[in-house]
Amino acid sequence: MADWEPAFRALLASRGGALRSYAYLLTGDASTAGDLVQEALTRVFSRRRIGGDVNELEAYVRRAMLNQYIDSRRRLRRWNATRHLLVDVPHHDDDRLAVADEVRRALATLSPKQRACVVLRYYEDLPVTEIAGELGCAEGTVKRHLADARAKLATQLGVTEESTP
Repeated sequence: MADWEPAFRALLASRGGALRSYAYLLTGDASTAGDLVQEALTRVFSRRRIGGDVNELEAYVRRAMLNQYIDSRRRLRRWNATRHLLVDVPHHDDDRLAVADEVRRALATLSPKQRACVVLRYYEDLPVTEIAGELGCAEGTVKRHLADARAKLATQLGVTEESTP
């Protein structure tokens, strides 16, 4: 067994679901999210230079996924040859599915940086300072992305100041 295999197995066993969820929130597509996780794991474990600590490995893989997601969105926008496809969720009477679908569609309209900021802020619950560090930009830039994203999402989702708790 290679020296990296126990760390790899431990990471997937304990945090595999969380990595897939994180990737899904970034991409909005289950298939693309799976590809993102697989590619990030391949990159991390093919040239890994950190120890076998699961928390360090998870942070390293999440950073690789975030960088890869942003890079791929830049390429898609630049080339404009393909379109981002959303999972078409069947419409049920369950309001939660309808709201989740509406939120996914609204998230898909954000720029890659805006979407990354929203996921890191509201899913990962990171403060602005840490988001700036993760994305390699100024705190003011993160605040601007969050403000723009909130305004765009509020418009698309029909949220008004009176309706927010």
